[in-house]
Amino acid sequence: MNNCLCDLSNLGLIKLSGKDSAEFLQGQVTNDIRELTPEHSQLNGYCNPKGHMLASFLVFQRGGELFLQLPIEMLEPVLKRLSMFVLRSDVTVTDASDKLIRIGIAGQDAEVQLRNHLTVLPAEPYATHHDQELTIIRLPGATPRFEIIGPESSIRPLWQQLSADITATNSSYWSLLDIQAGIPAVYPATVEAFIPQMVNMQLIGGVSFKKGCYCGQEIIARTQNRGTLKRRMYLAHIPGDKIPTAGDELSSPSAEHNKAAGVVVDAQPVAGGGSDALVMIQIACFEANDVCTRDDKGQQLDFQSLPYAFING
Repeated sequence: MNNCLCDLSNLGLIKLSGKDSAEFLQGQVTNDIRELTPEHSQLNGYCNPKGHMLASFLVFQRGGELFLQLPIEMLEPVLKRLSMFVLRSDVTVTDASDKLIRIGIAGQDAEVQLRNHLTVLPAEPYATHHDQELTIIRLPGATPRFEIIGPESSIRPLWQQLSADITATNSSYWSLLDIQAGIPAVYPATVEAFIPQMVNMQLIGGVSFKKGCYCGQEIIARTQNRGTLKRRMYLAHIPGDKIPTAGDELSSPSAEHNKAAGVVVDAQPVAGGGSDALVMIQIACFEANDVCTRDDKGQQLDFQSLPYAFING
């Protein structure tokens, strides 16, 4: 697909407003919110006290307020949990999914197409630009892509103009681009299934090891400092007509104690058949290259290169 235009209503949006919003969020998430600015968005993890991820989300600033974007099915539990910890802070946590429309444009000519309608575009991953009522975020990956956020009155005419020249597609293709960029998502089936390092969050700017305390910080820091990680996230192509879903178990003769080798983090179909998937598996199983789907088909995974290197454990 050369260029595509995506409706991103499959993603929910939580808004944090109030003078204590940044300080409050700083104590909740894995990244350093002090480095978040109107011109720079951020990937973040949200963990329980044992360091296991409850959610992952994109955080951006707009109009002096903070926004957390995550899969729509994760919105209610995350909103409820954040609200529990507000206590006396001057913070209001609300669902803003219907207040701001989000669309995505991706492809080799995406930047050229957008420059016909917008004056300035962000140049680096997670760089953010505000153009009147629109917020534009550049996202990582081999395929150039941008997310555009704004009220319906501004997004609708832009969509109509862009769709005259660009094919509109469903959100599964956008999720595929996240997968190919090595960006994990947490879904209901994988809540508490991994700590951030198991899904490479420390490799893609999603964890700060210099900030102060936050929920799960001690476990996450200890894992990093001791270099005891036995599982990582990899990119793989999985043949066959059946598209795996998040949380599906994977098998391998090399797995320790006859346990599952790991689980599917996310998967989406690809042109030509089969699916591309992010999988969190035992490192030994990856090295043995003998991982299969744990079903009657037993499809062997064909591992692909991620767009970033494994460093620092």
